[in-house]
Amino acid sequence: MDAVTTELAKFIYTEEYSQYDFGATHPFNPVRLRSTKSLIDSLDLVHSDQLVAPGPASAEELGWAHQASYIAMVQQFLTAADITNATLLSRAALYGLGTEDDPVFPGMHDAARLAVGGTLAAAKEIASGSASHALNLAGGLHHAKAAQASGFCIYNDLTVAIKWLRAHTDWRIAYVDTDAHHGDGVQQAFYDDPDVLTISFHETGQYLFPGTGSAEETGTGLGKGYAINVPLRPYTDDHSWLECIERIVPSALQRFQPDILISQHGCDGHYWDPLTDLFATTYFYWKVPSLIHQWAHAYAHDRWLAVGGGGYEIWRVVPRAWTLLWAEMAHRPLAQDAAVPPSWIAQWQSYSAPPLPLEFVDNPAAFPPVAQSFAIAQQNRETVDRLKHLISWL
Repeated sequence: MDAVTTELAKFIYTEEYSQYDFGATHPFNPVRLRSTKSLIDSLDLVHSDQLVAPGPASAEELGWAHQASYIAMVQQFLTAADITNATLLSRAALYGLGTEDDPVFPGMHDAARLAVGGTLAAAKEIASGSASHALNLAGGLHHAKAAQASGFCIYNDLTVAIKWLRAHTDWRIAYVDTDAHHGDGVQQAFYDDPDVLTISFHETGQYLFPGTGSAEETGTGLGKGYAINVPLRPYTDDHSWLECIERIVPSALQRFQPDILISQHGCDGHYWDPLTDLFATTYFYWKVPSLIHQWAHAYAHDRWLAVGGGGYEIWRVVPRAWTLLWAEMAHRPLAQDAAVPPSWIAQWQSYSAPPLPLEFVDNPAAFPPVAQSFAIAQQNRETVDRLKHLISWL
């Protein structure tokens, strides 16, 4: 790898990310970060001068996105005794904490602000000119609101980083979210802001948490038209999802003219994911980074900040999808027929009941055909058509 390429892409990572841990039975398991980093390392895709160890976000930085009373509530859970304190839990429930989705755990403030610090570090690397591309896989916590934990998200790293960028640069920011769940927290934070374009492709809220993200949600006030939502029908496959993305994103970016492109890469839309009803394969998670990379070059001055997000098939899907993402960002994209290293499979197979895949990119033909796939694709096209009618500048 030449020196120029090394300088362009930064990988934000620390083993301490594993402290963000809701417990062994919770689907948001931090082992997915360790297994992904292990897979990336097995391919020698990160050099030492690309690694950036993040520090925790400060109280001032968290304040870009969250109310002081909420931050103070999260800080209350320091010890094992705190998480069983009935009075404390009763107060925490007002903030969405202590629920099945967002259980409290000792040290949760420090764990959550470290994830935010990772996305801030990525933003600062790009803003300073030290990197054109930067990735924080521990980020993508797009559901958290100003005073509310939601959907496994305590603090919203994306909102913090975008507001930091808006405060420290004059950049217009485009945010593209391909998590299976609607990026509601980020949308809400910038719903009236014409300088932040949010685009979310997700399973329709008719069937999936958080129940938002209809095509009719297009922004308010000066931000009217700068929130774009494409709710996908259940069982949407690679090709229909990609078709929707390619019909919306490049034209939106060309017209909006962002100074940086921020992308959220939750990979919970995979066929095997236990929490959603979308039928993507890793072919989709191979193609999307390539498209975003092209669009960052074409429309965003080559500035690209990426984060992780959802993904609950933590052995067979997440490590492959996020390795494909980093390989693209680092200008070392993997071929469609690239093999998963046998050494990595040997290291992790005992943790996964099903056999680990031998190749990075799934063959879509190996999955059962989607019933009514033509009708689903047509419904998605109609959603895009309706969206283009609702937002005239598209």
